Amino acid sequence: MTSVNATFGEVAAERRIASAPLSHVSIELGHLYMEDFEAGPERLREQFRRVAPWARTVRSSWQERVPGQRARVSTCFLIDDYFSRFSSPAELVPMVLEAAAESDLSIDYLARESACAESDGLELARLVEDRLVDDPPPETNGSRPAVKETGWLCNGARSPHIGAVQAMGKAPSWAPPVQNAKRGHSIFVDVELWDESGPKRTWSCPFLAAVWQLLRLGLLRSDGKLPLRPVPRGEAWPADWNSLPAIVQLNDLAPPFSAYTTLSVLSPRFLPVELAVRTILSQVAVDAEVLRQVADRSEVEGIGLEDELVDRISYVFG
Repeated sequence: MTSVNATFGEVAAERRIASAPLSHVSIELGHLYMEDFEAGPERLREQFRRVAPWARTVRSSWQERVPGQRARVSTCFLIDDYFSRFSSPAELVPMVLEAAAESDLSIDYLARESACAESDGLELARLVEDRLVDDPPPETNGSRPAVKETGWLCNGARSPHIGAVQAMGKAPSWAPPVQNAKRGHSIFVDVELWDESGPKRTWSCPFLAAVWQLLRLGLLRSDGKLPLRPVPRGEAWPADWNSLPAIVQLNDLAPPFSAYTTLSVLSPRFLPVELAVRTILSQVAVDAEVLRQVADRSEVEGIGLEDELVDRISYVFG
């Protein structure tokens, strides 16, 4: 009889999950729409003048927090080329960099919002959609369609739908929506993640912004690999947006793009968008191995991280 030697092992143990290089904080210096760029250089200068004091404060606070004042602080700027396109990288990018320099700000990384939907054939938005976990309110019976069927995500129980009432029947009474984790009173949020009214799915601004935050936190993987890596800037800026890499590294000596924490300095008009972003991220199941990697590395560096993903994200609205 021929002997057979068999080796058994856990599938999870054979997985190879890439580790992302991490800064301590990623500062978003701006997220402007095309109408902002159409308004001209002065609108950009105004944005960076508001941002500059906050960027200095955050950088200083992290230098004090990290032993030896060797905090890794990277900066980024997101351009909306998904919902509308204006001008070209060759015309627009130098205008952004010049306006930032006037306020003594250096942009380490420039990113395109359309890449949060798809880049080089990889649909990042789909990666995040696949990790959405429904958060049903207590005592639900499963009658509400799943978020992946409707494209709508909420943080509690919606008001019940009141349909047709039978003759002589009693009309059901109205009931308010209820937040799942309310503190006293509910703050109910219902977010549209996409629509399919056109030839293909259009992702919503909050959903793409949620993808953007996950990229900045270094928590996205595709088959264990990092979905996007910054590309060094070329000698010249291209004439069309599709030719611009998803994330361009402008500073050769910049700390890593992704970070343990993020800070975004935004206009108050982004308040409802970012509330929606936090609602979405509270229902995204990040790969457990990726979370463990980040936790282990932060512990080695003596950086205390919040357990909840959304608590690693902060904002300045002004």
